[in-house]
Amino acid sequence: RHCTDVICCVIFIVVILGYIALGIVAWVHGDPRKVIYPTDSYGQFCGQKDTLNENKTILFYFNILKCASPVVLINLQCPTTQLCVSKCPDRFATYIDVQASYRYKPDQWNYFRQFCKPGFNNPRKSVAQVLRDEDCPSMIIPSRPFLKRCFPDFSTKNGVLTVANQTTFKDGRGKTRNVTDLREAANGINNVLDARSVGMKIFEDYAISWYWILIGLFIAMIVSLLFLVLLRFTAGVLFWIFIFGVIGIIGYGIWHCYWEYDHLKGIPGSDLTVYDIGFQTDFRVYLQLRQTWLAFMIILCVVEVIIILMLIFLRNRIRIAIALLKEGSRAIGYIMSTLFYPIVTFILIAICISYWAVTAVFLATSGEPVYKVMANQTLCKYANMTCDPETFNTTNVTKLCPGAQCTFAFYGGESLYHKYIFIFQLANAFVFLWLVNFAIALGQCTLAGAFASYYWASRKPADIPLWPLFSSFGRAIRYHTGSLAFGALILAIVQLIRVILEYLDHKLKGTQNSFTRFLLCCLKCCFWCLEKFLKFINRNAYIMIAIYGKNFCTSAKEAFFLLMRNVVRVAVLDKVTDFLLFLGKILVAGGVGVLAFFFFTQRIPIFAQEAPTLNYYWVPLLTVIIGSYLVAHGFFSVYAMCVDTLFLCFCEDLERNDGSTAKPYFMSASLHRILGKKELSPKKA
Repeated sequence: RHCTDVICCVIFIVVILGYIALGIVAWVHGDPRKVIYPTDSYGQFCGQKDTLNENKTILFYFNILKCASPVVLINLQCPTTQLCVSKCPDRFATYIDVQASYRYKPDQWNYFRQFCKPGFNNPRKSVAQVLRDEDCPSMIIPSRPFLKRCFPDFSTKNGVLTVANQTTFKDGRGKTRNVTDLREAANGINNVLDARSVGMKIFEDYAISWYWILIGLFIAMIVSLLFLVLLRFTAGVLFWIFIFGVIGIIGYGIWHCYWEYDHLKGIPGSDLTVYDIGFQTDFRVYLQLRQTWLAFMIILCVVEVIIILMLIFLRNRIRIAIALLKEGSRAIGYIMSTLFYPIVTFILIAICISYWAVTAVFLATSGEPVYKVMANQTLCKYANMTCDPETFNTTNVTKLCPGAQCTFAFYGGESLYHKYIFIFQLANAFVFLWLVNFAIALGQCTLAGAFASYYWASRKPADIPLWPLFSSFGRAIRYHTGSLAFGALILAIVQLIRVILEYLDHKLKGTQNSFTRFLLCCLKCCFWCLEKFLKFINRNAYIMIAIYGKNFCTSAKEAFFLLMRNVVRVAVLDKVTDFLLFLGKILVAGGVGVLAFFFFTQRIPIFAQEAPTLNYYWVPLLTVIIGSYLVAHGFFSVYAMCVDTLFLCFCEDLERNDGSTAKPYFMSASLHRILGKKELSPKKA
């Protein structure tokens, strides 16, 4: 063996080093506090230690009516002054009322003043000027903190939307308004608050039942392992039971259609055609026609004949596929360590996801505070223009647009680094896809090398190398990093294009015309098909790399033409394998799920006292079912890789050897018997 695709290996290493450098630069410039803490109109964090806002952890909106929805409040900037406060308002009040009574009710003024701008304590200032300069909010309403923001304390009483049991409130500008004016915000907020309540209960259920969930997943692992071992003996039985079951069901369908067809004979109106009655929304009308049942019977007869003919002409290839499945089970039995390799792949992918997510957050928060002019007048030409809060009051903006303010808008910047943050995010996503595909490719090549060493052993298991999995992993890293990176690169490019197309489709959904939608749909479909094809080619190329140690392009070409020369066998093996593995996943997930259902609902008398008391029994139940399916998928992915590797080795064995003493076959005795003497005879030149 020798190193393959060295240039791609060097590029891959350089890209990884650059990716590390990008992460360091992002970590230097980024500040995750911009995501964790809300930011007021002055660009200061609420609740940040060692600042004036250390004890003011909640963001308060002067006029929440200007905010369209909670999404705007959380993700974007609401066009009103935002202030850090220590607690949300707990009462209704307006600035007009508080100012009028500040002399004989100073407590009300002191309470209201904490929601004004810091340092403001001038109740003699005219109301018009206060509201124009937004020194204080025109009103406060009972609110509760959520996501570190003050939201109105909405509730529903007898089907009527209320705030603190009131349906109306004063807006501080001389009008009495109904709380339904806040309906858009209320609907979203109430749903989110309900979700928070449900989330707390779900967290409690997990805290109580996590031990039993782990036991359920352990049972799923044992059942998956047993299923793979038993496939050596039951693969053929399961497949033929399913096939004859399908034939029987279709046969019953043919008989039932004939019975319905004969039963409707002589009934008035049953001899009408579908064309005579036209289109009907009630499809039961069509079931009263003899023609409908005749059509069903013909269709089922055609399907039945096709299945029977396929079984007759493909019986030998089906037997080969079942024999390979049994051989795969036997190979895994000799190399049990391969069942636990998916854990390595999972750890590598988890590291990639974590690094990508952290880098993306730091890149997104690496800007400087950007301030923009916020004007009450819609015709102000300076609205939404950038400004400097330190020099804003000396400009003409305040004169031309009375009441305009220079407030914090978002984080950004004008430096070269800030201008290319979007490019850096794309690079972050691309390298992430590349690394994830490389981790998957490394796992496939490692497993293929281990199972290939089993197939090409003359005497099984005596000639299987010691530690085949670790040896295969070492070969893949030492010699074929460049080839694996090359295959992963091609796939990552296609996946990035698909991500960009999805992004464009999402952004242009409201403005695109029919032609644009059609074009995007075609492109998305084409690249989806291309990605599936590349995954298939890459998978088999990695198998050839593990067997022969050639570069990626040569291995992909040889694998493709080898599969094309055995295309019928490929199709049969693929479908038989998919069916048995799908059956296994359903069996594992369904069996463990039923057991978990009876346990968590306390229907097993022996364990009734041990079962925890839950808010929602479906929380651990769904976790066990989904987790069991993923556990089974992890085990069965190894099995699928084993079968694919053995199949390619089998095809190579048939083409390179002829069963003679000089060129003996490496296949098992069961495959020898299935092929028969004709295929085993020496090939003529």
